[in-house]
Parts: sequence; C-alpha cells; structure tokens
Amino acid sequence: MEKGKNTSAYLALISIYLVWGTTYLAIRIGVEHLPPVLFTGLRWLAAGPIMLVFLLFKKYKLPNKNDILHLGISGLLLLGGGNGLVVFAEKSVPSGLTALLITTVPFWVVGIEAILPQGKRINSTIVIGLLLGLTGTALIFGGDLKSLFDSSHIGGVIGLMFAVVLWSVGTLYSKYKKVTVKPLMGAATQMIIAGLVITALGLILGEGSEFHFSTNGFYAYLYLVLFGSILGYGSYVYAIAHLPISLVATYAYVNPIIALFLGWLILDEQISVWIVIAALVILLGVTLVKRGSEKELQLERRRRAGNN
Repeated sequence: MEKGKNTSAYLALISIYLVWGTTYLAIRIGVEHLPPVLFTGLRWLAAGPIMLVFLLFKKYKLPNKNDILHLGISGLLLLGGGNGLVVFAEKSVPSGLTALLITTVPFWVVGIEAILPQGKRINSTIVIGLLLGLTGTALIFGGDLKSLFDSSHIGGVIGLMFAVVLWSVGTLYSKYKKVTVKPLMGAATQMIIAGLVITALGLILGEGSEFHFSTNGFYAYLYLVLFGSILGYGSYVYAIAHLPISLVATYAYVNPIIALFLGWLILDEQISVWIVIAALVILLGVTLVKRGSEKELQLERRRRAGNN
C-alpha cells in the first residue's frame, strides 16, 4: 500500500469515527418527522448526484456496465438493507439498544471474511481487541438489554439484526468485488442506485403523502446528506478499499463514545466514571485490533515474498 493512500485511509477512518457518531441523533430526529423509507431513499438520492458532479469535475472515470452491476449489489446491501433497516428500527428501538446491537458488526465482518477463500485470517490479538470493544460498549449500554425482548421493540430488533448481517455482507462484497473505478466514484454510484430503488419503494408503500418537511426534519435530512452520506459513507468506502476490514469495523465501537461525548458537550448530559472506564476499554480494544491487523498484513507480505 502506498504511503499516501495509507495516510488518506486513516484520515477517512477517523472521519468515520467522528461523523457517524453524530448520525444516531440525526436519524432519530428524522424518523420522528418523516416516513422512514422515503427519508432513507431521498437522503442517498441527493448525496449521490452531488458527489458524482464533484468527481466528474475532478475528471474521475465513470463506471462501466459491469461496474454498475456490482456497485448496485453492494449499494443495495449496504444502504438499502444495512442503513435502511437501521432507520426503520430507530422508530421503535431505543438508541442505546441500537448502538449495542450494531457493535456486533465487527464480529460478523471478521467472521465471514475469515471463511472466504481470499479472506484475511484473524489472530488472537484481533479477537481480544474485538471482545474488549464489545465489553466496553456493553458497559455503556448493557442496561438497554432489558428492552431486547420488549414486545414493542421486537420488530425493530429483528430489523437491526438483519441490518447488521446485510451491512457486513455488503462491506465484504464491496471490498473483494473489484471494479475499475476509484472508491469515491464507486460510493457515488452506490448512493444513486440505492437511492433510486429505496425512493421507489417508499412511493410504492404510499409514503409520498406523509412526506412533509418540518424544520427539525429538514435539518436532520440536510445533515445526513452532507455529513452522514457524502463525508461519512464516502470515507467508509475509501477506508475499506485500503485498510483491513477488521480495523475499519471498529467504527461501531467508537461511534457511541463520540455520541456520548457530544451529549455531554452540547446537551449537558452526565458522563459517569463507568462511561469513562468503558471508553478506555473500547480504545484499548481498537488499539489491539489495529495491532493485530498490522501483524496479519506483515505476515501476508512475507508469504507473498516467499512465493516470489
């Protein structure tokens, strides 16, 4: 991996850590004012063309027909299935339980990748890091587990579990199904295709008559288009193209810390000693995952050098 791309990829990962930690609140506000399917579809349908125009101005190559097929599949898995079901779930599931269930993403991603013929192997350092990350998140949101089997939440919980699996599969498909365009052009194409399909579904479901912007709903929508979609999702696609997936997936652990910190900074919410301890445990876990991922990359380079 070239040094410049490596630096850019780590910057992209940091932006995912920061930006997606703020989107839980924006999604929650949005679904209180707007129908979930159209809200999701129109978000991506706005973000995709904006990014596409910018990339064309920068002379990026457009995808060919074969690229469009693969980008459409990964986009629908990630944005339609993964993100769309999270938006649906947040209408009924508490944000703490949502965050806790989403932290299972790294296990799904790493586990599925390990059984792929071309997938990366995992080591004990990565496993310990993932377990520490999950433990830290459980320390923060473990109290929300009592609502896991609440009858009013069960539909959203099931939706979240499907979202986690589809997001993980889409991440791996995007990583290993090579296309001829650069990652950011791939992200723009995924957003446009997913946005068209999800918006059409929302109209078929009759949500058009329910879609009316309130002030808060509009600001939530605008924030998700510019930051959650263009900056956040663009960074995610770039990061998974250039970094080990086990490391990129740790965003699921860091995002809740960012959300809690913003609540303390902006909304004057309290942060307990347990939350500070949990944050330190999560950061230790992320550090171990990074170290374990680097160890696997070094071993892979040695294997390749030996084969040559």
